[in-house]
Amino acid sequence: MRIGTGINYAGGFAESVADIVELEKAGLDVAFVPEAYSFDAVSQLGFLAAKTERVQLASGIFQIYTRTPTLTAMTAAGLDFVSDGRFILGLGASGPQVIEGFHGVKYDAPLARTREIVEICRQVWRRERVVHDGKHYTIPLPPEQGTGLGKPLKLINHPVRERIPVLLASLGPKNVALTAEIAEGWQPIFFHPEKAADVWGESLAAGKAKRDPALGELDTFVSAALAIGDDVEPLLDHLRPIVALYVGGMGARGKNFYNDLARRYGYEAEAKLIQDLYLDGKKDEAAAAVPLELLRSISLVGPAGYVKERLAAFKEAGATTLVVNPMLPGREARVSAVSQLRELLG
Repeated sequence: MRIGTGINYAGGFAESVADIVELEKAGLDVAFVPEAYSFDAVSQLGFLAAKTERVQLASGIFQIYTRTPTLTAMTAAGLDFVSDGRFILGLGASGPQVIEGFHGVKYDAPLARTREIVEICRQVWRRERVVHDGKHYTIPLPPEQGTGLGKPLKLINHPVRERIPVLLASLGPKNVALTAEIAEGWQPIFFHPEKAADVWGESLAAGKAKRDPALGELDTFVSAALAIGDDVEPLLDHLRPIVALYVGGMGARGKNFYNDLARRYGYEAEAKLIQDLYLDGKKDEAAAAVPLELLRSISLVGPAGYVKERLAAFKEAGATTLVVNPMLPGREARVSAVSQLRELLG
């Protein structure tokens, strides 16, 4: 399995870049730059490209609603160019809170839009004249919708690669099936190895049955908190507010993808309690209600022998890249954790 990590999108960019430079030396394979409603990821990815040599760089994620499909393709090709072919295009739908609340764009048809965007991106990278007649995107724009002067164009530059890897962040059954069909990579959240097959197995199989063999095997990017040591389990408590935010606060009652996931893992009562508390403004109580068993299952936190067992469970469940969040403070500790993980992976 490969090792990845993400930078902190809420601040400390200079420190994060310095971390990535040192982690690259320790064996890091992929660095993710998130976007959410922070600074854009593109400028930060370009900066990282100049500061690193080997590590792959991934958007984690570009939101599908906030750029035109062609601009997404141009941006990916540009980042692949400045990084000498090290870019991974991570795409996702985000959620209506961000898309409608921050960008003022309607959140609709995430599956159909994703399929069309990927198709258009690959046309651009192949330097074809872009022609697309879809339900959500029509290129060139029809005369009756504009000036009538639009014509099919192809990318001026020659991309480093005509097939830049596409990574889709997806959770729901239909989204995961689409990912397994059209993408090089899949990034689920809160991946529980022992429950993954029950939750996603059918969807993955359905998508892979339609998959173009030219895409190769699906690369599964699994996020996990990381701390290796005999007395590190208390660090799991630091994950409680994050899990509570997603399970309890991302969306409304009856429309929260992450709450649905916790329920599918078998934590129906706990998921309801976390959401009720969070939406009632009781965030600390919601965090306290997150089951410790769930936190353990989705993390790599504990003695080296235990972490090695968990690595085997993740691998057995299909994980191919571990996107880790080293939890011990300080650059030296973070680098040491990745080095230890590399040794455990062999």
